[in-house]
Amino acid sequence: MKRKEENKKKRRSSSSLPYNALNQKSHNTKIFHLHILYYSGVILKLKHMAFLSAMFIGLAIGIGLIVAFARYEKIRSSRRAHMAKTVASFARMTVQDTRTILPPEFYPPWVVFSQRQKLMWLNLQLKKIWPYLNEAASGSIRASIEPTLEQYTPAIISSIKFAKFTLGTVAPQFTGVSIVESESGAGGITMELELKWDGNPKIVLNINTRLGVSLPVEMKNIGLTGVFRLIFKPLVDEFPCFGAVAYSLREKETIRDAMEDSIMWPVRKIIPILPGDYSDLELKPVGTLEVKLVQAKDLANKDMIGKSDPFAVVFVRPLRDKIKTSKTINNQLNPIWNEHYEFIVEDASTQHLTVRIFDDEGVQAPELIGCAQVALKDLEPDKVKDIWLKLVKDLVVQKDTKNRGQVQLELLYCPFGTESSIKNPFDPDFSLTSLEKALKTATAEKEGDRIMSQRKRDVIVRGVLTVTVIAAEDLPAVDFLGKADPFVVLTLKKSQRIAMTRVANETLNPVWDQTFDFVVEDALHEMIIFEVWDYDTLKKEKIGRCIMTLTRVLLEGEIQDSFQLDGAKSGKLLLHLKWVPQLVFRGA
Repeated sequence: MKRKEENKKKRRSSSSLPYNALNQKSHNTKIFHLHILYYSGVILKLKHMAFLSAMFIGLAIGIGLIVAFARYEKIRSSRRAHMAKTVASFARMTVQDTRTILPPEFYPPWVVFSQRQKLMWLNLQLKKIWPYLNEAASGSIRASIEPTLEQYTPAIISSIKFAKFTLGTVAPQFTGVSIVESESGAGGITMELELKWDGNPKIVLNINTRLGVSLPVEMKNIGLTGVFRLIFKPLVDEFPCFGAVAYSLREKETIRDAMEDSIMWPVRKIIPILPGDYSDLELKPVGTLEVKLVQAKDLANKDMIGKSDPFAVVFVRPLRDKIKTSKTINNQLNPIWNEHYEFIVEDASTQHLTVRIFDDEGVQAPELIGCAQVALKDLEPDKVKDIWLKLVKDLVVQKDTKNRGQVQLELLYCPFGTESSIKNPFDPDFSLTSLEKALKTATAEKEGDRIMSQRKRDVIVRGVLTVTVIAAEDLPAVDFLGKADPFVVLTLKKSQRIAMTRVANETLNPVWDQTFDFVVEDALHEMIIFEVWDYDTLKKEKIGRCIMTLTRVLLEGEIQDSFQLDGAKSGKLLLHLKWVPQLVFRGA
């Protein structure tokens, strides 16, 4: 029985097995399909969300770009409006405004400010009438230049005459015109014409020597660039409404020296138009310029062996009798001249003082080391100006970057007819009108009339100079331990009197506070040299020096100041100077 029941169970179980397997398979398939449907729905939802997100982001970016573009256009428009205002402001600026904003030293040499107007119409008419102007102008120029050539005729030449003089067929070009309001005044008009001429003149000079030999010299293809000044003065109520015309060349680039001075401003030629007295248009002195050529330093060496032998040429007008030449200092690149000159000034607003430094080559022509120029309009009347000028190769085209050295000058411009502002600190009632006028003391009160009538070169300023060497600062180290043992040597150059301070041991900021008294016989032509030395048992090494004239202490009576040491990397010398004058005359 038991076996039968077990067999039945086995048969039941074997008969139900396929049915269960089929049910399980169907169940799995349903579950799979449900998963597919579920994930398909999820994917569709994700796609829908991604589409919405992309659409939202796209709209945001688009709106952002539109806003950014609109803002950029607004900023650009405001910038353009601001730039237009700036350009309009610059357009309204004058040359003086531009020079105020940016000083002249920041401009390159080729930048030129011009207020001159173009004259194309005048050039067209000038070409038509040039043949007739050539005939008239040639005769006038010939008559004015020949006397000037006679002044510069060497002894071996008997005469210099023009055999032929014509200005050629090429008319000059006027490239600009301006009215000089500052010099026109109420009774006249001053006009400046910018001139350029590359002509084909034919000029033949006959040079006759005292040996009976005649030398013809021909000049042609002469170029000229400059500014031509015309003065119409005085203005009258009769046609052509001005009494006379004065003309001169205001600026030049291609003419030199004797020829330059015969036609350069302030020299002018006067052509009367109406009868009258036009002496006020003639060249007249307006003041004197006192020049003291003190020294030069770091000059360029022009000699292959040794050093240059420099001398200086100083002038306001390049006339032979008005050019001053200094003595030659042999084998020296830091020469000391301490020479005084006096020049007549005809127009302080336009004239310049020119200094040229040459190397003396003996029998050969001297070689130019460098030149410098200072405008007289930059000098304050009746006030001494101590100035260092940098030497250049050419005063017109300043493209030379080579270091040619510097020259030191003391300048004093004294206009005629004005009371000097320089007062004697010991006698306020006595005015100085030049460097050579002596200081008046209480003991010289009785000789006041004789003092004022004496010629300047006959006056000697004698007195006591008290010098206190106080201290020095920031001296360069010359010892191995980074210290120095400095002392100062004082030398009066003209009288060769010497004094010396004590040695300050192992310091770069020594304090001496020592006083020396010198009796100076001719203070106007004296100078004092301070040399700082380093003391050593075996040798003495020069640290630097300071050179000064007595002009400042003569005028101020007492000064205390620090002075830079020349020839040293660093260092200043603190000095106190006091002057007690006593007036004497040469031969007294």
